[in-house]
Amino acid sequence: MGASLSRPGSAAPLLEIRGLVKHFPLTAPIGAKRPVVRAVDGIDFRVFAGETLGVVGESGCGKSTTARLLMNLISPTAGEIIFDGCQVGSSQMPMKTFRRQVQMVFQDSYASLNPRLTIEDSVAFGPQVHGTPAREALARAHDLLARVGLEPGRFAGRYPHELSGGQRQRVNIARALALQPRVVILDEAVSALDKSVEAQVLNLLLDLKAEFGLTYIFISHDLHVVRYVSDRVMVMYLGEVVEVGPAEQLFESPRHPYTQALTQSMPSMDPDHRTEHVPLAGDPPNPIDPPTGCRFHPRCPQAAPVCSQKAPSLAGPHPADAVSCLMHAADSGHPLAGTTASGARS
Repeated sequence: MGASLSRPGSAAPLLEIRGLVKHFPLTAPIGAKRPVVRAVDGIDFRVFAGETLGVVGESGCGKSTTARLLMNLISPTAGEIIFDGCQVGSSQMPMKTFRRQVQMVFQDSYASLNPRLTIEDSVAFGPQVHGTPAREALARAHDLLARVGLEPGRFAGRYPHELSGGQRQRVNIARALALQPRVVILDEAVSALDKSVEAQVLNLLLDLKAEFGLTYIFISHDLHVVRYVSDRVMVMYLGEVVEVGPAEQLFESPRHPYTQALTQSMPSMDPDHRTEHVPLAGDPPNPIDPPTGCRFHPRCPQAAPVCSQKAPSLAGPHPADAVSCLMHAADSGHPLAGTTASGARS
């Protein structure tokens, strides 16, 4: 587990996302209204200094799009990003200043490295762009390569194709740290690695977090990994946040039916806890034309008629621990609302 937090809702967040939206327009006949893919559809969440926020959900739920929006690799349709109390992209926090403090490690360790640059040049490139002298940037690159377990004397002059997948991902981690950021976004950073290598990289990430005082946003399909590294977990479904809360509480007593299905799908090595039925059936709805009301209601075993008519809001004890479900909203009209209202955990 990462650094423990006293109470996330009691301190100002380091990173706050408000009403973030990304719609991708599609082609349409002349004169017809252009449909859009609602990849991210109005999400709000907070990230606190020193924590690891895990982000989970099915493929297509908007996890990676959210990461790219945070880095401004794609432009948002709407919404704002507040970093350390300043709006990103404004005169208070220009994008170049923001990117010095927030870096990203991508899933594809090979495609994210320039094949024409040596390892040392790849790591030193960022600091040089931001004004660090070449000699100092190379010295920093060598230091970081050593910290991630790649001996500079052996690896600094190599090219990406000469390294294994795990070694390339260590290079990407070193490159992300070269600008001395405060936040690192890890988008499926270990999912393409063998399990033994994955364990090494995860332990490396935890060590680096403690050493440099980092804050992580950790995106992954692997719920076991997310549980291991995260302080809090955010669950996304069809472009929306459906639940967020402390990692252990969320895995031990999930509140949203979708989160319950996700946790029940986790494979277990215990023969007494075999999965004997499918926790969740069907495919996610079309993001071009999502269902009315709660977007999960067509697949939800606790769905009631009101779920197709009324969209729930993300609410709970505080913004860092909340759920978006009519069963947890008082006077919502759902028949189970009386037993689970106010977002309390069972």
